[in-house]
Amino acid sequence: MVPLAGSKSYGSLNTFASSPAADGLGLFVELEVRCAGRPDATTGYLVDIGAIDRLIRRQVAPLLATALETGESLPAPAFLGRSLAALATLSPPVRSVALDLTPFLRIEMESANMTRVLLRQRFEFAAAHRLHCPELSAERNRELFGKCNNPNGHGHNYRIEVAAAVSIDARTGMPAVGVDRLEEIVHEQVIARFDHKHLNLDTTEFASLNPSVENIATVCHRLLQAPLANVGAELRTVTVWETGKTSCTYPA
Repeated sequence: MVPLAGSKSYGSLNTFASSPAADGLGLFVELEVRCAGRPDATTGYLVDIGAIDRLIRRQVAPLLATALETGESLPAPAFLGRSLAALATLSPPVRSVALDLTPFLRIEMESANMTRVLLRQRFEFAAAHRLHCPELSAERNRELFGKCNNPNGHGHNYRIEVAAAVSIDARTGMPAVGVDRLEEIVHEQVIARFDHKHLNLDTTEFASLNPSVENIATVCHRLLQAPLANVGAELRTVTVWETGKTSCTYPA
């Protein structure tokens, strides 16, 4: 959380909240740092979390604050690249850094390939479905699926996260395939196809395929893979949430 002009800073007594503390309007961003290696045999530590925290506060956070104060154009990939450079002294090494620009959009950069970023954007669609396998008896279907086997179906507000790797445009410093293009493709291939539909009755994809969350994630991946590849994006994973407690990622 970076306070804007007019907000007050009271320090960082609440380690779960923003730093510095703010009671006015602010820019919310969240940075995730991932390290990989073998934990120390004695301490059980992989890395001292305090060391990460100190580097972030002293070397990474000021990059964003300076950009806001000076009006410097700082594309997210450039910020992630500078963050990886600032964290290069950590041991074990940082595998990736990810920037949450909104609760629904994440941009991630891996230290092994800093010429690309991974865009993770979330979407929502509402649909009804019935879990039913015609190969099984009515009794067995009821045993397996319970209320989800209701003959008239039931509905969910599905959430879907699409993760696509894209190259960085050397001229602009921005992802070569922008979030707007990603959203267009997902809307065309998934949202417009499934939103406010009964999946079993209104779609060809699930006319004979049981619309479990596993199958929905797999079908969405299949629908998106070629269109994203055609614009230069590599589809990594598709995650579908049927409820806040039930989700599936394909491929695993």
